[in-house]
Amino acid sequence: MKIQTLVVNAVIAALYVAVSMVLLIFPPLAFSNIQFRIPEIFNHLVVFNKKYFFGIIVGVFLTNIFSPTGVYDLIFGVAHSAISLGIVILLGRIIKKPVTHMIANTLVFTFNMFIIAFELYIALDLPFFWSWLTTAAGELGIMAVGIPIMYALNKKVRFGQII
Repeated sequence: MKIQTLVVNAVIAALYVAVSMVLLIFPPLAFSNIQFRIPEIFNHLVVFNKKYFFGIIVGVFLTNIFSPTGVYDLIFGVAHSAISLGIVILLGRIIKKPVTHMIANTLVFTFNMFIIAFELYIALDLPFFWSWLTTAAGELGIMAVGIPIMYALNKKVRFGQII
């Protein structure tokens, strides 16, 4: 891995954690069955370059260290991100338009919130289907809002060329 790729991924991980720390003032917004984890917007970075995968995963892992569900979130939360990002990277082979790819990204992450719902069912005894619905709604909202933001930022920053 090139130094520039390593540094950019470290910055992405740090940004993910920093933005998440704001949510730690009110932990239910980041870790319960009603989640609005704002740094999930960074998941759209893999649309522009798959090398952002590692920065996002490390950011999720470090953020989940602070989760009230403990090791469950380290396992299920990181697995959710890794599986979803992997699917989105594979979809990039057939989806070439960034906005369409970000919409697919949003749908993949939203659907895969069943992984988080399962975690909440095991760790906190919350109802599975209700948790899936509420976490998916939060993910859909955050990721959908992120599409125009990341698209506009990419026009200025060129995410695909940074790393």
